[in-house]
Amino acid sequence: MPQLLDPNFHRTVVLLVHHDDEGTFGVVLNRATEIRAPELCQSIDIEWCGDPMAEVSWGGPVQPQTGWVLFEGEDAPEDDSRQVGPDLHFAGSLEVLRRMASEPPEHLRVLLGYAGWGPGQLEDELSQGAWLIAPVDREALFEVDDDAMWSHVVRSLGIEPATLVSGRGVH
Repeated sequence: MPQLLDPNFHRTVVLLVHHDDEGTFGVVLNRATEIRAPELCQSIDIEWCGDPMAEVSWGGPVQPQTGWVLFEGEDAPEDDSRQVGPDLHFAGSLEVLRRMASEPPEHLRVLLGYAGWGPGQLEDELSQGAWLIAPVDREALFEVDDDAMWSHVVRSLGIEPATLVSGRGVH
């Protein structure tokens, strides 16, 4: 929302991966880095067999050296990944990255860093109207350009982005 002034999250789309009483973990989906997947993989001795121009996204400001993969597919490694939607998986292990790099699925995002909230922090921000909540949308995740993703997600909620105004509480 417009009143969220933190530049790390201005017009971001965040996939929430985990939320409980101890805090919330998610990744920003619509911020690119200048790093390409082959370059990242080479730096950790993994062979990248996918698109040589595949980008690595900025997942958030916390621990930017940590890597994550978000991918679509039925054959996810059960021990090393978390299901975040139907046939949609999230993982942070080198073994899963190695597997994804050797045979990249059609829909794959590689991310560095994450977004985190302490206990009750996200709830407070939601009560202040700082965030909109939208369902997971495969099209937004894998087919919409980063620059258009925020507007796409807002419009998917039936809201015209230009009509959003700053304010406290739920509108």
